[in-house]
Amino acid sequence: MRVRKIPLLLLAVFMSYPMLSYSNVDSEPGSQQNTFLSPYSAVYSTVWKKGISLKVEGRQTLSKLDDTSWRFVFSADSMLASLYESSTFYIKDEHIVPTYYEYKTSALGKKRSAVLTFNWEKNLVRNDIKDKPWNLSINPNTLDKLSVQLQVRQDLKLGKNDFDYQIADGGHIKNWRFSRESMETIDTNIGRFPAIKIIRTDNLDKGKKTSFWFVPKFDYLLVKLVHKEDGESYQLDIESLSQS
Repeated sequence: MRVRKIPLLLLAVFMSYPMLSYSNVDSEPGSQQNTFLSPYSAVYSTVWKKGISLKVEGRQTLSKLDDTSWRFVFSADSMLASLYESSTFYIKDEHIVPTYYEYKTSALGKKRSAVLTFNWEKNLVRNDIKDKPWNLSINPNTLDKLSVQLQVRQDLKLGKNDFDYQIADGGHIKNWRFSRESMETIDTNIGRFPAIKIIRTDNLDKGKKTSFWFVPKFDYLLVKLVHKEDGESYQLDIESLSQS
């Protein structure tokens, strides 16, 4: 039986998002540490539909570690699978600069893990997968696939309509592109709010469509995600929010 990646984890896939252009990130972390981040914890539910429906809860947390460093975490558990994903980063010129990324998942007894360590002095990322570390050259605008969500939120605040990001993932540098669609009023479990809708545009020719909704009232937090492909659909909805 082939073990699929459990879709419960579309939030991670976001971005499963993905930089327009960084400033010189190989310098020391700057003083703009609080320009667009506030600690919070949010609970999401994910529903996967393919013949049957499977619902799972996941938690996303942003916390400050010290004067310069932050940690962004997404975790989820079910009877069939679990996921832990985290990114440690600092901020330079209003951009996310990742330093360490960790991914752990277990599905039907099969485990996978990966660690990425970013070296901005040499523009390299160390990939440690299955205890076989190796280095990959990266551009100054490279993100990991979790922290990029925070950069998207910032770029929305800046009024951008099109987004093009580079992400270190699976031993490759991948480009994810998104486009701002419209402002819609949506109902969520924490209330009814105007939200900005954006879609992923780099994979539309593959029959995939992923839409995201961000609420300006909550610092452009992601509150809803819908993904469709090959007769399957995944939906992510916010359940609760706690802000520091």
